[in-house]
Amino acid sequence: QVQLVESGGGLVPPGGSLRLSCAASGFTFSSYWMNWVRQAPGKGLEWVSRINSGGGTTYYADSVKGRFTISRDNAKNMLYLQMNSLKPEDTAVYYCAKMPDWGQGTQVTVSS
Repeated sequence: QVQLVESGGGLVPPGGSLRLSCAASGFTFSSYWMNWVRQAPGKGLEWVSRINSGGGTTYYADSVKGRFTISRDNAKNMLYLQMNSLKPEDTAVYYCAKMPDWGQGTQVTVSS
């Protein structure tokens, strides 16, 4: 079965950086587009970024464009999200998703 396991979240001050990772298994990772989605406290789900199967095409939400970078390593079945210049409004649970499958999420808190 599909398994997506996120890691790398934590507490970081405004302006800081974090790198999220997602370990994928149970499917042919290199064949699928992958996404990062987040949910802030008390708010709905927000799509953050997606990457095509080969890693050469990426899309970002306007709210993170220029600050976040999605990437993947198909040899390792890994998805990444490099987050720079973090803002308090980036505080959320971040999920790795291969629609319609989701991981358990990793908490990112941006606070001084």
